Amino acid sequence: MRLILDIALTHITGRGRQTIVAMLGVAVGVGFSIAMAALMQGGQDDFVRQLVDTMPHVQVTDEQRTARRQPGEDLFSAAAISGLRPRDDRRGIINPTAALSWLDGWIPGRFAATLRAQGVLRYSGQEVGAAVIGIDPQAEPRVSPIIGDFRAGSFAALAAGGNNVVIGDTMASRLGAKIGDTITAVSSEGLSRRFKIVGLFHTGTTARDEGEAYVLQKNAQILSARPNAINVINIKLDDPNAAPTVARRIEAELGYKAIAWQEANESILEALVVRNVIMYTVVAAIMLVAGFGIFNIISTITHEKARDIAIMKSLGFTETDMRILFVLEGVAIATVGTLVGWAFGLAMIYGLSLVRFELAATGQEMTRLPIAWSMLHYLIAAAFALGSAAVAGYLPARRAARANPVDIIRGAT
Repeated sequence: MRLILDIALTHITGRGRQTIVAMLGVAVGVGFSIAMAALMQGGQDDFVRQLVDTMPHVQVTDEQRTARRQPGEDLFSAAAISGLRPRDDRRGIINPTAALSWLDGWIPGRFAATLRAQGVLRYSGQEVGAAVIGIDPQAEPRVSPIIGDFRAGSFAALAAGGNNVVIGDTMASRLGAKIGDTITAVSSEGLSRRFKIVGLFHTGTTARDEGEAYVLQKNAQILSARPNAINVINIKLDDPNAAPTVARRIEAELGYKAIAWQEANESILEALVVRNVIMYTVVAAIMLVAGFGIFNIISTITHEKARDIAIMKSLGFTETDMRILFVLEGVAIATVGTLVGWAFGLAMIYGLSLVRFELAATGQEMTRLPIAWSMLHYLIAAAFALGSAAVAGYLPARRAARANPVDIIRGAT
């Protein structure tokens, strides 16, 4: 085996220029593959992290996943119901105190109960449709995604006395209102109540910044004529990946619809899977192009060393030895190219991580490209490079191994 290695080294060093070009081709392919994978994986991780941070991991509502069955449908195997007038039940989650106590006994995380109602906010002749959300100022900061996005005030200001409200800065701009102004909230029931603005937030999400207003839970209950009611429970888990299991248990026990963040964003997560497939397909294509350079140099070596191959076979080298020889040459070129490519990829990732740019939306906030530093990207690029090199070396090696040494030595075609 050592003799075969020596011969392989002699072959590839004897064609220095072509060997260097082939190695650089592999190195560039590996480097760009690593940089592209790091950039795309970083973008995906950042996007998923924003999904996890900006929405509850599990959200329980007072809805049911399927419509309620009539008692007659459960009692009789065949039943026909006509002229039915369903009761308009707006009680929210029945017995919320018991439900919250049950959740508190086993939920591996935090939760907060809210009452969400639709209404209209008015000020100075302007009207904006909004979701009026009644919260507990002590529990809401543990699960709310906007706790760190306040431009002025906070949830705690809601409990400072009087009827207070916290709204998005975009909504305030549309209304022409500011901190300290009093606006009027009108619910879908036709009830109205005046609230003083004690807080402004900016999340960067338009639907939230101009479509949500937070008040004390008791004020939302009065405004919507639903005393002591809640209709949403937001849950933040210590382990976001456990959300589907927690949601299934809650739905089975309470009977209300519980949606995990994975279910709420199922189509987005499926798109990310397709995106990863495309990414690794491109990586494979880059490595395939680099493999053509190795194929070219190994083919040239087998053509020029035909008589050497014949002599080695006549001395006792087998076809397997010949295949191993030229495959080793291809893998050796790819190995050196991969090591250089790792260094090149690391340098590219480091350079990309230093890129800073200004967000047009804010005019001031600076951010960096999301980069994922993962050894897996290096191993995948190396696997593609070595695999393509092995195939590129095997194809001409198989042809050389099958050559008849007698025909070669005699100069036969």
